[in-house]
Amino acid sequence: MNTKRLTEHDIDEAAAILRDGGLLGIPTETVYGLGANGLNEEAVAHIFEAKGRPQDNPLILHIPDASWLERYCKDIPLTAYQLAKAYWPGPMTMILKRKDIVPNAVTAGLDTVGMRCPAHPLCREIIAASGVPVAAPSGNTSGRPSPTTAQHMLEDMDGKIDAIVDGGPCSVGVESTIIDLTETPARLLRPGGITLEQLEAVLGEVAVDPAVTRLMGAGEQPKAPGMKYRHYAPKAPVTVVTGDPKKSAEYIAAHAGAEDGIICFDEFLPLFTRRSETRPVMDLGPAGDKEEQARHIFDALRSFDHTSVPAIWAQCPDTTGIGLAIANRLNKAAGFHIIQV
Repeated sequence: MNTKRLTEHDIDEAAAILRDGGLLGIPTETVYGLGANGLNEEAVAHIFEAKGRPQDNPLILHIPDASWLERYCKDIPLTAYQLAKAYWPGPMTMILKRKDIVPNAVTAGLDTVGMRCPAHPLCREIIAASGVPVAAPSGNTSGRPSPTTAQHMLEDMDGKIDAIVDGGPCSVGVESTIIDLTETPARLLRPGGITLEQLEAVLGEVAVDPAVTRLMGAGEQPKAPGMKYRHYAPKAPVTVVTGDPKKSAEYIAAHAGAEDGIICFDEFLPLFTRRSETRPVMDLGPAGDKEEQARHIFDALRSFDHTSVPAIWAQCPDTTGIGLAIANRLNKAAGFHIIQV
């Protein structure tokens, strides 16, 4: 298969690919998605094939605005519309009761479905032009770091999908927050671009699912993407070091091998680069700028796959704000191999 490269001038062609059951790389503000017609079971099955994705890992339906919710969901609580008013379009997915029109292939057989209205205007234009909800996980091979540029996605999907729309680098850089509104209190299933604190500002109490901070057991079924399996992982094993930024940098400097890769905050680059001019070091951004770190985390992890590093050591921010999402992605990439200093 020859994967076509499309731009913002090819909206009609991109929409036709979705309507006709094809696979489309689609830009969002979070990460690039692997999109298909969410009402076409055969097209959805091709998503799982292209990614090598486990069948019990549900997908998210992407829609152009909140008015589409009632087409695919039932028993929609008032809180859904309150959250949509506050944070849609944006990096937030709501788990709601699904209607029968939504195929089991999308929901992994669950009676719920994740719904999202992305902030990327080109993405919404393509969905609206297609006239169908777009099922779209991140556009990477299952388990690998998510793609935040079209080139990242092509590294994994070139020749496996019909086309990719280049919408530029992703502005958020980590996947959407997933909030389950079928439970009381609402439950955070995956942290992302909308923070726990922002959810609490609208909903009040929000429970945090244990899968945010640990691996799910083999017999547990995930209710949303990103909960159960090892995710976001480069080829080399990752060790995450948390705590005071200066102490975590010093710990990594003392324990990392001479050929190991390093992910660090900007302030500590000299600590690693002056010891070796050849050691691969990727900076996340300033220690105090978590939004910048979120934009760089997957690029940093993915970059080491172009090297021969035997291991990767990563600094990690605290878990306030979007730091919870960054820590979640790093910890999952490391298989929760975490050192606290």
